[in-house]
Amino acid sequence: MIAMLMPNWMDPEFLLNWLGDWALWGTAAVVFIECGLLFPILPGDSLLFAVGLFIAIGTINVPLWVACVVLTVAAFLGNVSGYYIGRALGTTLFTNPDAKFLKPKYIEQTTAFFDRYGPRALVMARFVPIVRTFITVTAGAGRMDPKRFFLWTGVGAVLWGTGVTLLGHALGNVKIIHDHLESALILLIVVSLIPMVVEYVLAKRRGRNHDADGDGHDDRYDSSAKQAAVVENLND
Repeated sequence: MIAMLMPNWMDPEFLLNWLGDWALWGTAAVVFIECGLLFPILPGDSLLFAVGLFIAIGTINVPLWVACVVLTVAAFLGNVSGYYIGRALGTTLFTNPDAKFLKPKYIEQTTAFFDRYGPRALVMARFVPIVRTFITVTAGAGRMDPKRFFLWTGVGAVLWGTGVTLLGHALGNVKIIHDHLESALILLIVVSLIPMVVEYVLAKRRGRNHDADGDGHDDRYDSSAKQAAVVENLND
């Protein structure tokens, strides 16, 4: 059933079974790419959860603490990579509104997220698909203080990388989850999409409030200088 709902590369059960003995390292690679290499459409949340669950049921034969450390480090290093990409290139990659992944609106939404939540946005963004990919680029482009960035992104990496994995492990020992693994993974994917939908709706609402033409563009963040200014304020 799950294969009918999404492509195989978005199905955590398929990916982990396909990776076999390399399941943990393959998941670490996916987490790193999603957090740092500007490729947002990856099943980060569901993979972390599934790794914990598969360890609980014995499908992945790795100590839980090892998995938590590896995945947390991958999440942290991914964000560091995204930060330095942002410092080196700014937001120059996000100029084509018709681009498949590097859309200007992603930077606008991420900048607004920073504007609203301040440094703790780096922690909260871990749990918001798409935003977690581009918030590090925005922080780098805005020249956020590296020490402050490393602190907050490290906290987020622990809460997300370790927290979601531990949640999967805990629920993997629950009989009803164990007996209905496929349904549980589908539910997880649906739940993981909720923050994306909520942020999309809020971004649309903010766009309407700040755009007389009603095209969804928030003109508060329509230049690299304005985007950088929001992040620069975090260093004060």
